Amino acid sequence: QVQLVESGGGSVQAGGSLRLSCAASGHSGSRDVVGWFRQAPGKQREGVASIYTGGGSAYYFDSVRGRFTISQDNAKNTVYLQMKNLKPEDTAMYYCALKISYPAGWSLRLREYEYDYWGQGTQVTVSS
Repeated sequence: QVQLVESGGGSVQAGGSLRLSCAASGHSGSRDVVGWFRQAPGKQREGVASIYTGGGSAYYFDSVRGRFTISQDNAKNTVYLQMKNLKPEDTAMYYCALKISYPAGWSLRLREYEYDYWGQGTQVTVSS
């Protein structure tokens, strides 16, 4: 059974940093996509970033490009989201998701419904 567990969320002041982790169990592949999404209260879930486990190619949505970095540690089967220069508008529940067996070279801008598994989320709160 595939499980994703997010951790690393918390409360920080604007301009601060956090590193989120997404640990996967029950599956270890080199042709997968791991994505991060977030959902603020009263808003729709939106994409943040994604990474292809087969080579580390990454995609960032405009709202976080230049501030967030997605990376992976294959030995730990974990994907990280380093978040810097956090803003109050980054406040949300952050989720990671896994798409198994994704063709190399395809767009990494996957929609929510394209992912196979989801974690339970970790809360990030940024105060001004």
